[in-house]
Amino acid sequence: MYAIGKSDLKLFTPNAQSVCRIEDGSTNSYLREDRIVEEFLKRIEPRYNAALEKLMTDKIDPECIFVIAGFVAYVSTCSPTAMRISSGPLKSIVETTTTMMETKGLLPPPPPQIGNTTLTELLRDGTVNITIDPKYPQAIGINSILECTAAFGNFKWEILHNDFDDSPFFTSDFPAAIERTDDPRVLNRIVPLAPNLALRIRPDITLDKDTSDLSFKNFGYRSRKIGRKELVKLNCLIVRCAEDFVFYRDDRPWVRPFVTKNRYYRIEPHTHRLMTPNGTLIVSTQRVVDTGSNFLKTEEGKKTFLGG
Repeated sequence: MYAIGKSDLKLFTPNAQSVCRIEDGSTNSYLREDRIVEEFLKRIEPRYNAALEKLMTDKIDPECIFVIAGFVAYVSTCSPTAMRISSGPLKSIVETTTTMMETKGLLPPPPPQIGNTTLTELLRDGTVNITIDPKYPQAIGINSILECTAAFGNFKWEILHNDFDDSPFFTSDFPAAIERTDDPRVLNRIVPLAPNLALRIRPDITLDKDTSDLSFKNFGYRSRKIGRKELVKLNCLIVRCAEDFVFYRDDRPWVRPFVTKNRYYRIEPHTHRLMTPNGTLIVSTQRVVDTGSNFLKTEEGKKTFLGG
């Protein structure tokens, strides 16, 4: 296996210890049992290869669905990239709540050292900045990981077979890329599972959450071979949604230029504030954004994932 960093384009051959773990990365002090997610991962990691074989041979059963959906749920909610992305909506909630409390006189007046400037004004001009501990959204993700697994397992899946041996699927330190759809409320998940296999998960916003249980009775799928044009599009998304590291099987001449072309992108949270008669409605989604020349600055020091 080969790896390349989007931030510096350095090529290396990694091992699991060097790129796939953060010391105590799954430990979360916000939870009563700070290592509880490890019990969940014990049901996922040892069964991954068997689940992958079932997907490849079209022998999907509830255990296969649970393992793959659980893997996607963990990456999407508990990984360092997910922690960064999920911090954005929480920051918006804190800022909005602070403004509402100040408007209603529920906060003490600002200290005389800052004159008559309100906290709302200080937040608006950037003098005061709210920082979210990324472990807090991770705790939320861990606490809801079974519900998230149930949701992914009750959506419709496309199992995507790649027969182009000269162009395997990439994977990354965030192997759950997002894909826009015709409905702005819905983002598909593109999940590379093997060099020749990937998954497109299509969320169904009409699905009753109360029926999204771990029996996966709403699960449905289709399996198909993809063309080269779609393969290029999917690999482009996988690279753009990577936090930093892109992994691949074959060190081919086209890989570095491909990563170079798509390196200045990453997933960012996007929040809308809608005023209502009863207050402010916060609607959050995610976007793949062009980070331009700021990429190196924003990515400095960020090394990602997978468990530990």
